[in-house]
Amino acid sequence: MVTGACLSAQAQWLNQPTPGAPRTPDGKVDMTGPVPHVDGKPDLSGIWQVEVAPGGPPPGGLGESPSSKYFFNVLADFRGGDEPLTPEGAEMLRRNTQPEVIGPNLRCLPEGVPRADLMPEPFKIIQTPREVLILYEVHTIFRQIFSDGRKLPDDPSPTWLGYSVGRWDGDTFVVDTMGFNNLSWLDGRGHGHSEQMRVEERFHRRDFGHVDMTVTITDPKTFTKAITINFVEQLLPDTDVFEHICNENEKDAAHQPGKTPYDNGVYVDAAVLSKYVGMYEVTLPNGQMATVNVKLDSDELSIAVPGVASGPLVAESSTLFLFRGRAPFSQVQFVSNEQGEVTHLVFISIGGERKAPRTGPPR
Repeated sequence: MVTGACLSAQAQWLNQPTPGAPRTPDGKVDMTGPVPHVDGKPDLSGIWQVEVAPGGPPPGGLGESPSSKYFFNVLADFRGGDEPLTPEGAEMLRRNTQPEVIGPNLRCLPEGVPRADLMPEPFKIIQTPREVLILYEVHTIFRQIFSDGRKLPDDPSPTWLGYSVGRWDGDTFVVDTMGFNNLSWLDGRGHGHSEQMRVEERFHRRDFGHVDMTVTITDPKTFTKAITINFVEQLLPDTDVFEHICNENEKDAAHQPGKTPYDNGVYVDAAVLSKYVGMYEVTLPNGQMATVNVKLDSDELSIAVPGVASGPLVAESSTLFLFRGRAPFSQVQFVSNEQGEVTHLVFISIGGERKAPRTGPPR
């Protein structure tokens, strides 16, 4: 399976010296220099990128930077056949590796956690006494890690990057994250996860230029035991992160005959599409109810939500469809019961999912 990402060049704000960085006689940053501190704790602030261990995988169509083995396979430490997957986790992997399936990152959707830490591209940490911010260059997205003593929410609305709180364990910053949606992949191979996933990240700045990372993934729906991986983030001194817009300057689709930038060419028989035709009802973010009308015309499925959006749906699989127009959602998933009857659809957006039960035939 080929994986890829829309990535930008690494070097930004060239030759902008990192303030207070220890330097060797030739003017280069001393990566083994002392750890900086702020308020008595190691300062994690800086521009970081995952370090590839000797013998690690070469670049794989992801830009100039080589990648961590865990970026391609979060279970890389397990032998084939010994992966600690539950039946549901194995089914997720089977489903995500079908030829017609395209991963979220290739649809310009965010990387989740911990994959965002493993991207072969930089991210920026800004440390304050009550909060740590992580600015990821890819997709120009951010995380807030609250270190003000607050607890994780009891019933969070699922999100791509979850909800994070942090605390200090000696000189190690420990981050606990939960409240994920189930839309991101853990790696390029296609391992998924459930909304029950919980991730612990341990940041230990061992010297000026390196942060030792230990990440533990716990998800009883997907894995039969907790998964722990270890890797290193390396400082990128004298530079900074840069804006990255995934769809900007997209040129690949023009070289694929018969396809648009939003069409992956998946064919779904009209008999299957006809099962999705009907009326649905959704509760909008403002609390109002809205009627959703799904129609089939000349083998093309379309959706209309009055006052919100209307237009064609492009098949990404037999049940998952991409919406081409401007809307507060990017995908629509149709869900059936054990008898094969369509019971509802799900609007999918960066902010999470919104369910719309089926109410009757189309108008």
